[in-house]
Formats: sequence, C-alpha cells, structure tokens
Amino acid sequence: MAKKSAGILLYRLKANEPEIFLVHPGGPFWRNKDEGAWSIPKGEFEDNEDALTAAKREFWEETGQNIDGDFIELHPIKQKSGKLVYAWALNRDIDAASIKSNIFSIEWPPRSGRMADFPEVDKAEWFEIEIALKKINPAQIGLVEQLVGLLST
Repeated sequence: MAKKSAGILLYRLKANEPEIFLVHPGGPFWRNKDEGAWSIPKGEFEDNEDALTAAKREFWEETGQNIDGDFIELHPIKQKSGKLVYAWALNRDIDAASIKSNIFSIEWPPRSGRMADFPEVDKAEWFEIEIALKKINPAQIGLVEQLVGLLST
C-alpha cells in the first residue's frame, strides 16, 4: 500500500495577491538545494488516523505553531514515489522567521558511526505564487494550482 502524507497549504493575501507558506527540509542532503526542494508542511499518517488531524500535527511539528480555522480540502496529489499527499488550504498569516521545528538524528557523515541532530525544517518563507511554483517540490504544484483556482472563483 502506498504511503500517505497530510499537510497544510497555508496562504495569505497581501495587496489582494496570494502568498504561499513553504518550508525547506533540514539536514545535510537539502542544505544546498533550493528550487524544487521546498514543501508544504506535511508528514506521514496511518490508516487509523484522521488526515486533517495528522496535517495539523505535522504543521505543529515542523513549525512549532498550532493551526486552526476554516480548512479547505484539496484533491490529493501523488508524488513520484507513489505517496499520496492529502492537503488542506487555510488563509492564515504566521511569522515565518519564528518557526521552531522538531529534530531528527541520522548518521553523519555517512558510515562515520557518529550521529548528528538536524531540524526537520531549517527555514520557512512566504512566496508569491510565481516564485512558489519554482520553489515547491514539482509533485506538489498541483496543490498550489488548486488553491489558485479556488481563489479566482
């Protein structure tokens, strides 16, 4: 069975133009990657877990901020790996500079026998739609396109 993730596509309107909140993955593999590396805050969940509840939990784990409001359910997208991503859009403004992500440990450098801690997310930013479409993981572009469609109706 394919893995599943749930996340929040946070947006705000600035001068009546939408901006998208994206996070950059932490850790040494992502350190020098930018375009196509950013993501909505999201994470995996189990079959017995409510997807929206999981999305809120993952948002908190990756940003340190609780989120609630009138969520707009988007159609799930499938990433290259086959993972399904369920997402909800929410119009909310938060301070991207104040995020505090959870930490994970990996062996670094590889085969060194030493464990190192890294933040799951090393930074977050607000992007205008045109820039967000370049920064976001290409498989997640469909989520941003759905939001743009909803906002233009």
